[in-house]
Amino acid sequence: MRRIPALVAVLAIALLMVPTITAAAADGPTVKVSKSQAGTGGSIVVTGAGWQPKTLLMMLICGRSTPARGVIGGTNSCANADARAVTTDTLGGFSKSLPVVEPPVPCPCVVHVATVTGGSQAAADAVFQVAGHPVEPLPEQVGTGRLSVLTDPRLDGSSGLLTWFGAPPTRTLAVTVGNLGTAAVKDPVFRIGTSHGVFAPQWEEQQWRGTIQPGGKARVEVPVSLVSGAHGDYTVSLKYGDKVLAEQPWGVGRPWGVTLFWVLAGVVVPAALFRVGMAVVDRVRPRGPGGPVSARRGRALRMPELTLRMPRVGAREDREQPAPATASTTLPWFTPDTTPGAGAGAGAGAGAGAVVDTGIDTGAGTATTNTTKTKGNT
Repeated sequence: MRRIPALVAVLAIALLMVPTITAAAADGPTVKVSKSQAGTGGSIVVTGAGWQPKTLLMMLICGRSTPARGVIGGTNSCANADARAVTTDTLGGFSKSLPVVEPPVPCPCVVHVATVTGGSQAAADAVFQVAGHPVEPLPEQVGTGRLSVLTDPRLDGSSGLLTWFGAPPTRTLAVTVGNLGTAAVKDPVFRIGTSHGVFAPQWEEQQWRGTIQPGGKARVEVPVSLVSGAHGDYTVSLKYGDKVLAEQPWGVGRPWGVTLFWVLAGVVVPAALFRVGMAVVDRVRPRGPGGPVSARRGRALRMPELTLRMPRVGAREDREQPAPATASTTLPWFTPDTTPGAGAGAGAGAGAGAVVDTGIDTGAGTATTNTTKTKGNT
């Protein structure tokens, strides 16, 4: 039971510390010194808060600097040989002793702390006076600063499926620039140019949000896009003012999906038109006497008719069956060849060279005579 009040007390302390840590992180990194003035040969304790946890920092004493204008001239105005490195704790704080030395340029001076490693660049200054070191007024801010590229440019990003079908290719141009001038550069406007082959680049303005102090550096990322269906070798240029800072080649692949689409269209569209044309021809074709039904039947019997009309192999004319005999009205005791009118027909036929049937049956080789008895009055 005694452990419950202790746990409640620990939770209450933790809840009270959370707003403090959140406020410090929201205000950004801060730096404080144990003394505002010290002579050469002594040391001061530098403390900081609000930094990224487990981040390596560098501490220097710099001249010709103020927290408002930063370090004019960059690290060339600092005592680099007597710098100290420190790593922040899990809460983003640190405490480190720093020896007091004279910077290479006159004061006003500051204790400058900047990140060495980490995902984001951060810096903070604390006012400090080196006893016995000359003091001169800061130079007036003249011009708009002077930016220079510190690292090679790089195009980040990749093409997707839509780009394969003609969508505009897009990339992000990433480069680290430094301010070599004597004035801060705030929200600089860069010009992005894209050129293809021997053609002149087409420029487009892109504004980068941020401030680059004199002697400072920043990573600049600006989007780059081409027209739909673009392919081939392009060159991306980064320009600030009248000076071209960097150029990066960009090879864009051909959108083969568009080619495949046109090939399919060239095959499918003519086939569809052919089918439509055949359907129209079948509609307007004149029908036979039987009308549409007989026409459909005729179309269905085309192949069998073709088969029947083809001559059979080895067919002979003598295989044709004789026509069936027609019904005769002769009397039963007369054969068709021995009718009463057959004699005249036979005589006429004999005169013309025709063969006459005598009505004699030679099937058994013996002539037979049919005798008919007629009843009557004698």
